[in-house]
Amino acid sequence: MSETITVATVQFEPTLFEKERNITRLLALCEQAARAGAKLIVTPEMGTTGYCWFDRAEVAGQVESVPGPTTERFAALTREHGCWIVIGMPEVDADDIYFNSAVLIGPDGVVGTHRKSHPYISEPKWSAAGDLGHQVFETPIGRIGLLICMDIHFVETARLMAVQGADVICHISNWLAERTPAPYWISRAFENGCYVIEANRWGLERTVQFSGGSCVIEPDGSITAVIDGGDGFALAQMDLGKARARTVLGEPVFTQRRPELYRELLSDTFSWNPRDFFTLYGHRPLPPGRASRVAVAQFAPGEGIADNLSRICAFAAQARTEEGADLVVFPELALSGLSDPAVRSLSTDDPAFIRLLNLSARLGLHMVVGFAERAADGLYNSAALLGPEGLVAIHRKLHLNAADRPWATPGADWTVADTSLGRIGLLIGHDATFCESGRILALRGCDVIACPAAIAGRFSYGHGGSRVAQNWPIPTGADPHHWHHFRVRAGENNVFLAFANVHAPEAGFMGLSGVFGPDTFAFPRSEALLPEGEGLAVATMDTGNLDTPYPTNVVRRKDLVAMRLPHHYRDLVRGANRRHASAS
Repeated sequence: MSETITVATVQFEPTLFEKERNITRLLALCEQAARAGAKLIVTPEMGTTGYCWFDRAEVAGQVESVPGPTTERFAALTREHGCWIVIGMPEVDADDIYFNSAVLIGPDGVVGTHRKSHPYISEPKWSAAGDLGHQVFETPIGRIGLLICMDIHFVETARLMAVQGADVICHISNWLAERTPAPYWISRAFENGCYVIEANRWGLERTVQFSGGSCVIEPDGSITAVIDGGDGFALAQMDLGKARARTVLGEPVFTQRRPELYRELLSDTFSWNPRDFFTLYGHRPLPPGRASRVAVAQFAPGEGIADNLSRICAFAAQARTEEGADLVVFPELALSGLSDPAVRSLSTDDPAFIRLLNLSARLGLHMVVGFAERAADGLYNSAALLGPEGLVAIHRKLHLNAADRPWATPGADWTVADTSLGRIGLLIGHDATFCESGRILALRGCDVIACPAAIAGRFSYGHGGSRVAQNWPIPTGADPHHWHHFRVRAGENNVFLAFANVHAPEAGFMGLSGVFGPDTFAFPRSEALLPEGEGLAVATMDTGNLDTPYPTNVVRRKDLVAMRLPHHYRDLVRGANRRHASAS
């Protein structure tokens, strides 16, 4: 098998009620891409018919079986050129049920079908939710997974394909309401260490403006080919070796997963009104909602505990007295330092730790401080949540990276604490690169995830601006931080995320700390970001509600969490991945 494959993304504007015109145009674009050398060609969602159908009756004349006349026309093209094509179409099955489907077609015909499993607002007007799960198809050009538009909002879908060894996820979409390439697309490639080929439509249909931005995304999140607006295709090279390395920021994440901790992914805590669910039996009701100020401190911890303690105290006082902060989060190992943390490990009765407890009480401030914890059963990379009430909780890092493994013992459970500010979940650095982590804390009802971090490498980059028009206030201009992986982590879980990263550019720690809001589609963004240097970033976290039976605040309602379909997710909690870094 060749290790490098030429791939193409096709961008196209279909027209409702002009199916033959759409298919003819798609065939022409696919043939051009094939003649240019593409072996895998991906086309947009519902590209054969258009997307914005009113109801089942209106789309009835457009649906086809798979295999069927349309798939055979594309199969003829694949046979001629020895390539594989993904098309989007409305499918009808033997029971006259309609689906929004993606079909992978090769020289021998239909290879496999994915039916959109997580519907967007429009699908329930005419189609059923997909019933085929999330498969990966073995082909001579690699292992191929398929997703459709809204599917990729849910961390579980791409992860299911990644644990099956997908080299590439072909994501076909009718994406709207933001500048593209969309941060969600980038994060799914980045966190799974695989390629994403994104084929999005563009243009205006029944008042809906679609965003274009079709692209090819590398396993490290970089974009190697992109189309802004208009019909066309773009070529890129897919290196199977990069995908099969299965690394994120240099770490072999698929051998570091801890499925025994992920069982809650199969639960559906937001399927009921959360104001009822979290008060059931009077056990651990959510704290009352309120507005509070959340800060993150960005700096480089040094080698001396005394100096680090002094800096923590100074930032804490500044956050409280100048910014009115109620909670401040410090970087990973902020107290002990990154260099030889085991040498500077502390117990919770150490004088430095007692001083932090006294500071929290004196300032009336909650703090999350990273430190190397010396406990009776070993050393841990830990984070302490301190408050005016004393030591609230300690989280021990669950997913150890290369820097941790020589000295630290992995933690054994998730950490969630109720405070006067709301329900706080704790993660430490590398924990947050695992999509399962944020999801479990969201399922437990967290309002905010506090994440002390020491993450080196690139997890954010900019966008030069799009020519695709959008309604105000959706931005289209240049943005130096269009994609920030931990902003995505907040939005996909409908939580606030207080991400406090080390800033030491000479060592690869770029900082980019921030407090990110619970809705990534709310513009202007609700966040505070520290793009460079040392200092504080502070934002308001509001968990309050109107006096109604059902939550009116997205952080308490958690729309994206409520729309999960966990009956699909069992493979995420199995004891071993089907394929991992050693797969070939």
